[in-house]
Amino acid sequence: MSILEALKSRRAERHYEPREVEEGKIAALLEAATWAPNDRLREPWHYYVIRGVTKRRYQEMAQEYLEERFPSKPNLVKESMTVLQNTPLIIVVTADIVPGDEASSEDNEYAVCCSIHSMWLAARELGLGMVWRTRGVGLVRDERLNRFIGSPDNKKVIGTIFIGYSQAEAPVTKRTPFSEKTTWL
Repeated sequence: MSILEALKSRRAERHYEPREVEEGKIAALLEAATWAPNDRLREPWHYYVIRGVTKRRYQEMAQEYLEERFPSKPNLVKESMTVLQNTPLIIVVTADIVPGDEASSEDNEYAVCCSIHSMWLAARELGLGMVWRTRGVGLVRDERLNRFIGSPDNKKVIGTIFIGYSQAEAPVTKRTPFSEKTTWL
């Protein structure tokens, strides 16, 4: 598969088969992620792999968060929790914060986004589905997640990644042609 084909076939997959992701495949995802471009080779990422008993604790925390955040939307809470319960592997990804250097901290966030995208392409190659969550059940902006992963103050959560073997491939999404989003100077 060419890189362009891999990019075009990448999807946000949310529904997984009830089977665990093998450690070798998890290692391959993390290996791919570490080859992302990053300013001054700071390698500003850290990955927190969540599965098994730890995943059940994450689910409890997510349930509490969602019920607080969406008290009048029980169906949204239920649907989000169903997706989470059926997700075999979660990886929380953080970026290093450089004290007193906002520009470098921001560059680190961009590098971590590239790292997550590299992981996404590798997941596709490995026959895995993946979705990058930043809101809702991803808990990215909730302080509980920082406490849960034991993340120090010098790290910022960039995304919570849900990974598994897809039940069915997500439909192809339409994209605006680059010609409509490009200005040639």
